Amino acid sequence: MFSNSAGIRTFRDDNELPRGEEISPQLLRAIEGSRISVVVFSTNYVSSRWCLDELVKIIECRHKIHQVVIPVFYDTDPSDIRKQTGSYAKAFDEHEEHFKGEMEKVNRWREALTQAANLSGRVDVANIYGFSK
Repeated sequence: MFSNSAGIRTFRDDNELPRGEEISPQLLRAIEGSRISVVVFSTNYVSSRWCLDELVKIIECRHKIHQVVIPVFYDTDPSDIRKQTGSYAKAFDEHEEHFKGEMEKVNRWREALTQAANLSGRVDVANIYGFSK
């Protein structure tokens, strides 16, 4: 956690947190204690089970505690996320193979992605600022 004089605390999921099979209690508390979550989607985002589990929790908090969720799209098309096409389709083919016995989990990931991509107020970094690879 970081603080500044404006009273805004930010939490960035980074290498300081241990990575494992499940989201750590520390990260869950940080997500649950947030008023706003900014989710940055990239072409490789969907390849990470960790990112998808975090997104499911963030979307749950959006519904339960009315957390504001701001999706940011970096070098990816929101419709690929919404419909799980393009690189997202390939990654989900791999997830479905790897998590054959946990299709409910895979479906939660799909639903969370669809909901996040449908949120209004999204930010498309590449189009606004002209960023490219």
